[in-house]
Amino acid sequence: MKKFPKTFSHIGLSVPDIDQAVSFYSEVMGWYLIMKPTEIIEDKDTAIGQMCIDVLGTGWESFKIAHMSTGDKIGIELFAFKKNERPKEFDYWKTGTFHFCVQDPDIEGLVKKIVEHGGKQRMPIREYYPDEKPYKMVYVEDPFGVIFEIYTHSYELTYSQGAY
Repeated sequence: MKKFPKTFSHIGLSVPDIDQAVSFYSEVMGWYLIMKPTEIIEDKDTAIGQMCIDVLGTGWESFKIAHMSTGDKIGIELFAFKKNERPKEFDYWKTGTFHFCVQDPDIEGLVKKIVEHGGKQRMPIREYYPDEKPYKMVYVEDPFGVIFEIYTHSYELTYSQGAY
């Protein structure tokens, strides 16, 4: 049996305010809302309640969830848990999801929009291969502390040359 690369389905993001997050990601990123914010209750009698107990354990009582989609059909699950805590620091050295990345040829315009909507630019926009390729990147942060990256070009084009 041949091995084939799996496709990416979705990513789940924990945010403190589901409505504010839906607004930010739809207005700034242009993502589609495909399931409006919904409350999930810790309940063994429903399929979703039992599934969440399986994953989260017990004692979470309830949370809100919304589903969005990017222009290339990648799902974004937004979770708003009652005990949401924003990390005090960016613990990049800890195991787990480091960041996600989006692509926009107008990197400057997207960064400006993110900042205008309460996000943060974490570094200057930089070129990966100065004087060779016009590929740029930057790390940003949404208003809730979720860190992500922006590329001007596709992942394959950016790294097709090999080493830096």
